Amino acid sequence: MNRFSRLAARATLAAGCLLGPAALAADQPFALPPLPYASDALEPAIDRQTMEIHHGRHHRAYVDNLNGKVKDYPELAGMDIEAVMAEVSRFDAAVRNNGGGHYNHALFWRVMAPAGQGGQPSPALARRIEQDFGSQQAMIERFSASATQNFGSGWTWLVRKPDGALAIVNTPNQDNPLMDTAPERGTPLLGLDTWEHAYYLKYRNKRPEYIKAWWTVVNWNEVSRRYEAAQAS
Repeated sequence: MNRFSRLAARATLAAGCLLGPAALAADQPFALPPLPYASDALEPAIDRQTMEIHHGRHHRAYVDNLNGKVKDYPELAGMDIEAVMAEVSRFDAAVRNNGGGHYNHALFWRVMAPAGQGGQPSPALARRIEQDFGSQQAMIERFSASATQNFGSGWTWLVRKPDGALAIVNTPNQDNPLMDTAPERGTPLLGLDTWEHAYYLKYRNKRPEYIKAWWTVVNWNEVSRRYEAAQAS
């Protein structure tokens, strides 16, 4: 087992065993979720080493840094990450950046699945995509173009807006559309990490190739579940 594999294994063990609700210290309310699949399960779209570093180092750092802010903002200990995002303007930039990094990555892992296991949009989501974009393929093309053009480090999202319509939006850094600071707010259904650390080991600077491959591992079952939950709320 190489260094990165050992790191990811330790991170997953910590998330699954040491940082469960019963074991969390009062000043450690946020935990690194384990990957919902093996670290090589998304190959060839996303390679094992990238997954291990991305999850075990980058996401871990966001969680650790967010927990480190509890001493400054004790109320964080009683909030889930969605509530933090909805009121992020109350907090400093470190909470915004690291809280956003935690929320975004926790969603990112779940909206992917091994190729062939992600299903298709539910009938309700498929109808809404057709209504707002013309077709699923048209939505994919528009999303891919937006992600390709997202300057620097950030995320591209498919969101359900408060009026029920779907929209594609970009956010910089670790911002997301749940934040009360977002110019265009909505419920994230699907998110793509366009930071270079998400793809550079395999794709180097060829972001469009990463985006094209990523569509093969989108978990439409989870995206549909998120859409239906947003519709019911």
